[in-house]
Amino acid sequence: MSETTDKSELMKRLDEEGDVAADYLEELLDIADLDGDIEITVEADRASLAVVTEGEPDSRLKRLVGRDGEVLEALQELTRLAVQSETGERSRLMLDIDGFRDNRRKVISEIAQNAVSEVQDSGAEVALEPMNPFERKVVHDIVAKAGLSSDSDGVGPNRHVVIKPAELVEGDSEAAE
Repeated sequence: MSETTDKSELMKRLDEEGDVAADYLEELLDIADLDGDIEITVEADRASLAVVTEGEPDSRLKRLVGRDGEVLEALQELTRLAVQSETGERSRLMLDIDGFRDNRRKVISEIAQNAVSEVQDSGAEVALEPMNPFERKVVHDIVAKAGLSSDSDGVGPNRHVVIKPAELVEGDSEAAE
């Protein structure tokens, strides 16, 4: 099978995931009597859905985000389960409501950039505060782009990212001395 066919099959599967998820979310919005449009895109080989409003934001959508995004995380998992139930495939879809994830991505990116600078300046590792999987992924991507390494450490709500200086490549140790 060619790479083009693989990519085509992936896009077809992600489009199906997006459609199933959008149907599920539309029903949820109807039950909750909330207004919102659903935008479906594909980002980083995963379906991405956003519940947005035209014009004036519906402050009631904030209830679907919850404090620090806890309700959003739960809705994302329920939506993934609905997709899995319909398609038989595990879903990695991302859900955003009222721009919460986009705004959070900006905040986490700034925290990650500051931590990367600190590691580069000091040469010591830096442990960040606990974060959810979405936030940890944002940090890991920024750290990798900066040429450093990172690991997730801890369990459950205490899981956090540790940023480390770039590892010396085997054979470079003599050059560093």
